[in-house]
Amino acid sequence: MKHMKCFCIFAASAFFAAACAAQPNGFLDGILVVVNSSVITYLQVQDPIYSQVQRLRDSYANDPTNFYARVKEFQEAQMESLERSKLILDDFAKGEYTTNWVDDAVEEAIKQDIKNTYGGIRSRWIKTLQAVGRTEEDYRKEQRERVIVEALAHLHSTSKIIISPAAIEKYYNDHADDFKVEDQIKLRTIKIAQPPGSPAGSSKLLAAEILRKMDGGVPLDEMAREFSADEHRAAGGDWGGWVSRNDLVAPLRDAASSLKPGERGPVVELPGEGTGDPICYLLKVEDVRPAHISPLPEVQGAIERMLQAQKGKVLLDQWIQRLKAKSLIETF
Repeated sequence: MKHMKCFCIFAASAFFAAACAAQPNGFLDGILVVVNSSVITYLQVQDPIYSQVQRLRDSYANDPTNFYARVKEFQEAQMESLERSKLILDDFAKGEYTTNWVDDAVEEAIKQDIKNTYGGIRSRWIKTLQAVGRTEEDYRKEQRERVIVEALAHLHSTSKIIISPAAIEKYYNDHADDFKVEDQIKLRTIKIAQPPGSPAGSSKLLAAEILRKMDGGVPLDEMAREFSADEHRAAGGDWGGWVSRNDLVAPLRDAASSLKPGERGPVVELPGEGTGDPICYLLKVEDVRPAHISPLPEVQGAIERMLQAQKGKVLLDQWIQRLKAKSLIETF
C-alpha cells in the first residue's frame, strides 16, 4: 500500500517515545491520508495497535528486522480498515440508503457495550469516558459509525449469499479429512489440591478418603460438588459435552484410555502447583465415542457460514474497489 511508505518504518521504532508539548496526549500527530473529505491521521493508525506492538517488542527484542515487518503488517491492516470505513461512511452519506434503523441500532449497540464492558453500570461508563478525555457525543459518534460500517458491509457481502444444500454437501465430501474427530469421551473428575495451610500429604489422604466413600456407594458427582477444586465443581465434575482424549494431559489421558463407559479409575497424581503435594484426580468415563468423521448434519451450519464468509469477502472487496474507483484518495 503506497501510503504506508511514508511512516511505517519510522513508526515501528519511534511512536512509543515521540512526544510533543503541542499535543495534549504527548504524541505528534499528522495527516496521513484524506479519503474524499475525511482525514486519517497518524495517531488513528497507531493508537489501536499500540498494545499489539508493545507485545511485538517483547517477542522480537533481538530481531528488529522481523519486528519492523510485523509492525508494518499491523499498520497496513489498520490503515486499510480505516480507509474502508471512510469509504463506506461516505457512500452512506450520499443518501441512497434507508436511515430509519440507525438510531435504534446505535442505542442497542451502546446498551450492549455498557452491559458487556462496564457491567451494565452507566456511571462507570461515564467515568471511564471522562478519565480518557472523551465525551458522550464522541462515543456516540464512534458507535454510530461502527454500526453503519458493519451494516453496509454485511449488506454488500454475506447478506447477498445463499449457499445451496448441494454446495454444502459437495464441500463436505471434498474435505472429509477436515471433519475427522479423534477419540472422545464424556468425563467427570474430582480435582483434589492441598488445602492452604494443611500438612504435607493432605491431598493424597483426602483423595483416598473420597475414593473410599465412592466405593461405599456415594456418587462421584456428589463428592465433586463438595470437594473438587476446579471449574467443573458446580456441575458435579462434568466437563460438559465430548472431550478429545488428546486434549488431556498425559497422565489423565492414559487413565481415561483404560476406562470403559461407566467405569471409574484409581487416583491419578499430577505435580503440585507450587507445593510439595501432588494434585490428585479421580476420573469417571461416562461415555466413549471412537474416532469418526462428523456427520453432515452436525457440521453443515459451520460449512454454510464458512462458505458465506468466503464468498462474502469477495463481494465486499469488489464493492470497496468500486468505491475507491470513484473516490479521491490523497496521501501525505
